[in-house]
Amino acid sequence: MIPVTKTFLPPQIEYNRILKRAWDDAWITNRGVLVKELEEKLKNFLKVRNIIATTNGTLPLQLAIKSLGLKGEIITTPFSYVATTSSIVWENCKPVFVDIHREYLCIDELKIEEAITQDTTAILATHVFGNPCNVEVIGEIAKKHGLKVIYDAAHCFGVSYKGKSVFEYGDISTCSFHATKLFHTGEGGAVFTGDDELHHSLFYHHNFGHKGQEDFYGLGINAKMSELQAAMGLAVFPYLEEILAGRRNIVQLYDELLAGSGLGTIKLREGTSWNNSYYPVIFENEKHLVEVRDALNKAGYYPRRYFYPSLNNLNYLDSNEMPCANSISKRILCLPLFYGLNAIDIKEVCIIIKNLTVQ
Repeated sequence: MIPVTKTFLPPQIEYNRILKRAWDDAWITNRGVLVKELEEKLKNFLKVRNIIATTNGTLPLQLAIKSLGLKGEIITTPFSYVATTSSIVWENCKPVFVDIHREYLCIDELKIEEAITQDTTAILATHVFGNPCNVEVIGEIAKKHGLKVIYDAAHCFGVSYKGKSVFEYGDISTCSFHATKLFHTGEGGAVFTGDDELHHSLFYHHNFGHKGQEDFYGLGINAKMSELQAAMGLAVFPYLEEILAGRRNIVQLYDELLAGSGLGTIKLREGTSWNNSYYPVIFENEKHLVEVRDALNKAGYYPRRYFYPSLNNLNYLDSNEMPCANSISKRILCLPLFYGLNAIDIKEVCIIIKNLTVQ
């Protein structure tokens, strides 16, 4: 069986060697030396001002909303993982959807202003499949209307836009270090901001609000990464360049083999240095997608429908129709992509697709 993604596991002996440092100190949580070391390594690798490692990739979204003091309506995208929307609802705010761009698949920045009301307090947009939103236009809209900007950058590890980390855009950016991501800590995530005061707020919010052992800055939750997770991140870290290069080669092979198939794919924004995080293909209709998916499954390949259904269809929301997001979500399929994926399997996937696509 070939899944859509597969966790990169470093040699277990290397993980155990790093973990032994925490074991010897009998310190496996509460921001031990491994978490701090991982944060420093990531800060230097990603070239970001601030980073806080967290226990998963959803809590950073909730921390962002809380730290910015957001209320009322938050404009967001219907084409993302459910955590983008559920975090807004969980923090007692109202998601207001704006449809996506047909080629970039991110929120359509030209449709944002018409969705702004007197109750709007922020824009929470997703860099879909690691493809940056139009951060310049979104920034101008936010400044004009006095709004905060959060970017769900769960897919963006290693992505840069116009020469700087995509995590440096907006008031706050978040990332996922889930086991399915190209860099992972088993389960984990991070939150980024270039604002030192906001970084301080995010930090105490992620640690119960603590100000030392006997005082509190304010309200907080427990979003801290453990030493067990950080050890995995430190064990994966030395392989990052190899992982990124391997994924790049796989994407190039898919591009070559699927040329002429007539399938659509994501258009990368100019100025993007991409991380090859996913390989989505877009079919003419849902029936064709299902036919290809079933044929791939029968042969032992398991692509996945990211992101389906469109989030405006969630059963706990009242929302308007999003024509583009609804259409794309029914027709997009992510093909297997992970470090170590065999070229023979890639070719077999493409043969099956083209046999059912090219007339």
